[in-house]
Amino acid sequence: MSKEAYESAGLAVESSLHGPAHPLVLTGARLIDARGIRENSWILALNGRIEQVGQGRESLESALRAAGLPSLPPSFQPGSDTHDVNADGVEFIDAAGFILTPGFIDIHSHGGWVHSFDDGDEAIRTARACHMAHGTTRQVLSLITNPVDTMCTNLRSVRRVMESRPDVLGAHLEGPFIALSRKGAHDPKCLRDPEPAVLDNLLEAADGCIRQVTLAPERDHGYEAISRLAESGVVPAVGHCDADYDQTRRAFDAGARILTHVFNAMNGIHHRQPGPVPAAVEDPRVTAELINDGFHVQDPCVDLAFRLFPHRIALVTDAMEATGCEDGAYKLGSLDVTVKGGHARLTSNGAIAGSTLTLDVAVSRAVQAIGLPAHRAVEAATLTPARALELDRPNPITGAPLGLLAPGYAADLLLLSPADWSVKTVVCNGRRIQT
Repeated sequence: MSKEAYESAGLAVESSLHGPAHPLVLTGARLIDARGIRENSWILALNGRIEQVGQGRESLESALRAAGLPSLPPSFQPGSDTHDVNADGVEFIDAAGFILTPGFIDIHSHGGWVHSFDDGDEAIRTARACHMAHGTTRQVLSLITNPVDTMCTNLRSVRRVMESRPDVLGAHLEGPFIALSRKGAHDPKCLRDPEPAVLDNLLEAADGCIRQVTLAPERDHGYEAISRLAESGVVPAVGHCDADYDQTRRAFDAGARILTHVFNAMNGIHHRQPGPVPAAVEDPRVTAELINDGFHVQDPCVDLAFRLFPHRIALVTDAMEATGCEDGAYKLGSLDVTVKGGHARLTSNGAIAGSTLTLDVAVSRAVQAIGLPAHRAVEAATLTPARALELDRPNPITGAPLGLLAPGYAADLLLLSPADWSVKTVVCNGRRIQT
């Protein structure tokens, strides 16, 4: 696709989000969420929320009557050759033969379709469409390390976009408060300590839109910044750091609750120098991000991570602007990136520069390459990231809770192919998305 085609797709997705939330019925699916698997299931969504969930045609007819909605049209026979039906203002979707899950939630990603979340409203629209097409119905927009004034401008852009887009959850600052020795693909000239005045500037510019901040706790003012962020309703994350085991434990006690992309950009596990990972394993308050692309973390260690952090792995993409695109030359912030074989590296020194991963691929790999039970893989892309940001309950950001297929939860729904877990249908906030 051309850049213009990507941007046109972004406009189509945005238009879908702004449309009316008609009553919606999906029926005949294999329903999978963090609680398990249910066959021959249906969901009724009203006004952007899940109204009822059940199994079998009789219970669905009862739910439709209770809601004052028309019965299933005679022409609608799930699993037959009939297509989806719109009847009396209700959209009936034939989900027979498909997997039905909650929408995916990505709390760490930088862009897609040749656009970065750092580059303003139009770029956000297009990059969001890339990830929406792959099932990510809600997303935190990760902003790369830049001069503080630039980061403040980018935060204002995210805040502005949030006013009209329920799929944008807010911003994640990955830097500038990270360790030079673990900078990865971040501009070393922009790294700095989290002095109170700098933190004040960022929080003021954000106007409440920052969801998490990744920092190295060992930097000067690190623990003070963690406490300040936590008190401000921001989730501090330990990452891109040289912190040892004791320093990491101290960070968690100060309020840090996320370990940014576990195993990457941190000290490894050594029998005499445990490092951050064992500290996070011991602390049930901590969620561990994981990039499951088979490149950032090899499969045996992906499997190990799920064993070390039961119900606490949040699959993330760390996706950059080349996501959904061909190999070639791209940008990550101000730095040049070369993508070859789908792997992004800094052109200057070969350091890994984010990924080209999408969450549908991460979930598929968890099931088909790692052998994880399907409901555990789905949990890691839905309920766990929602819980990490306290969005698994009624909240002022999304209103309805996220992460489960249950009454009262947001109607964020995916129909996936059972063969490869590819996305066939996307519903966000009760609206069927044109992707």
